[in-house]
Amino acid sequence: MLNQKREDIIFFLKGLRQKIIDAFETLETDSQFQRKPWNHQTGGGGEIGVMRGKIFEKAAVNWSGVWGQEFPLDSSKGPYFATGISLITHMANPHAPTVHMNIRYIETQDKFWFGGGYDLTPMGFIYGEDTQHFHSTAKDALTPFGQDLYQQFSQNAREYFYIPHWKKERGVGGIFFDHYNTNDFDADMKMWKQVGLTFLDTILPIYHRRVPQPYSFQDKEKQLEMRAHYVEFNLLYDRGTKFGFQSGGNPEAILCSLPPYAKW
Repeated sequence: MLNQKREDIIFFLKGLRQKIIDAFETLETDSQFQRKPWNHQTGGGGEIGVMRGKIFEKAAVNWSGVWGQEFPLDSSKGPYFATGISLITHMANPHAPTVHMNIRYIETQDKFWFGGGYDLTPMGFIYGEDTQHFHSTAKDALTPFGQDLYQQFSQNAREYFYIPHWKKERGVGGIFFDHYNTNDFDADMKMWKQVGLTFLDTILPIYHRRVPQPYSFQDKEKQLEMRAHYVEFNLLYDRGTKFGFQSGGNPEAILCSLPPYAKW
């Protein structure tokens, strides 16, 4: 099931994943990622990577590459191939926001597409300079590929990460795209790779500012309440969660996005 194109994409994803893991472990000096491989029932598999420490209460950086004979979503029929990395952070310091990133590539019998993005979710403490940095970095990453791409993808994020029952966005936004295919595979993949490669630029300066910041018991309580909204979105609305379960993915890997603690 793996041709050269698919192997090249997996090679890039695994390299990017390792780069992110290395960067997070540099911040978290007292802990390292624990890795757990898994096999998919119809072909392929993946690896869970989870770290719990003093800085990252929980961080998950996962990779998967799976295939099967029947695509589980939309109207596509026949064999499929899907690969990607996804990550989430839940920080010990309430002033350090949660961040999510995912990039994925999917082929079905009759089409292919790229998807992904990253978004920032402060847990009760929104800092304008953090929001501005996150969005400006995303805009700088996308502008070489089209003047309107950032506006399009940031609007996608506003719509996708909206929590209907709370009538608000999950966080302060970011970028999101799915089923992206301009009929120029090389150009599309270059843009997709750029999104992944610029992720650390969006978040590391924010963590360097917020991780050392003092916080109180009341701050922690507020963080736990906001995490509840994050859980609700991921379980009720997130397409990745649904795709993971419907395609027979590893439940432990799928549910890595949930925080270790939350409060309702």
